[in-house]
Amino acid sequence: MTAIYVLDGTRVRTLEDFWRLIGEAVNGPGGYFGNNLDALADCLSGGFGQPDDDDDYVIEWRDHQASRENLSHLETARQLEIRLSRCHPTNRSAVRAELAAARTEHGPTVFDWLITIFEDRAPGVLRLR
Repeated sequence: MTAIYVLDGTRVRTLEDFWRLIGEAVNGPGGYFGNNLDALADCLSGGFGQPDDDDDYVIEWRDHQASRENLSHLETARQLEIRLSRCHPTNRSAVRAELAAARTEHGPTVFDWLITIFEDRAPGVLRLR
């Protein structure tokens, strides 16, 4: 039987909201399903936080258009500013370039980052509604 985990897109206003809500959807209150892009990829690939390996599962992202709007270039720029403050000095020029693009509404958004991880690591698991 396929388990369906529901993510309420109207409640995803920031990337931090996404981490909290997907963790709760999959693993209950206070649950974990990644709290950064690499951790999400690991969870989707069978790492810590994934539902039982014996069960098929689907993540149904309802009202994903609301999330797409909230996780647009403005949120992307905010996340890249955080990344810039924490990244290794050798990565700063690349992050600055991504940040400059986001500030002019170019390049992938946070929403795009998430969708790409789902598509790469767990094709068919995500259903956008």
